[in-house]
Amino acid sequence: MRKIAVAVTGASGSIYARQLLQKLAAIKNQWEELSLVMSGNAREVWSTELGEESWKDFPVRLFTTTDFSAPFASGSGRYDTMIIIPCSMGTLGRIATGVSGDLITRAADVILKERRKLILVVRETPYNLVHIRNMETVTLAGGIICPATPSFYSRPQTIEEVAATVVDRVMDLAGLDIPTYRWGK
Repeated sequence: MRKIAVAVTGASGSIYARQLLQKLAAIKNQWEELSLVMSGNAREVWSTELGEESWKDFPVRLFTTTDFSAPFASGSGRYDTMIIIPCSMGTLGRIATGVSGDLITRAADVILKERRKLILVVRETPYNLVHIRNMETVTLAGGIICPATPSFYSRPQTIEEVAATVVDRVMDLAGLDIPTYRWGK
C-alpha cells in the first residue's frame, strides 16, 4: 500500500489541490496513508480562490509546515510519493538548492535522497531562466516537473473538468490507477 504526502503552497491553483484530494479520497483502497501539509499562504489562497476551507474535511493526516515530527520528514517514514500541488517557484527554488527550512522542503529533500517519487505541479507563467534552471536541477535529482498545463483532447466543459486534465496526469505519474480520458480510446 502507498504512503502519499501532498503539499500545497501559496501559488495560484488551489482547484488542483482540491481535486487531487477529492480523487485520492475516492481511491482510498490504493493508499495506506495520506498526509497533507499546507503553507499559511496556501490556506489563504485556497480560501480566496475557492471561497471555502474544505482542506479540513479530507481523510488525511494534516500537518503544519513547522511539524518536523511528521513521518514523511524522515526516510524511515517510508513515504513513497510526494506531490506538491500547486508548487510555487519559491518552493521549487528552495528544493533545487537543498534549503529545507520547513516541512514541505524537508520532505521533498527526503523523497529525493531516498530516490522516491517527487512530483512538482509548478504553477507560473511565463518561466524565467532561474525557474527553468531550478526545474532542470530538480529533474536531474530525480524529481518530476509537471506544469499545471491542461489538455483539451477530452473536450472539457467546466473549469473542474479542465483542472481534472492536470490532476489526472499527476495521478498517472504517481502510478495510481484511475479512470480518465485516454488518447485513442
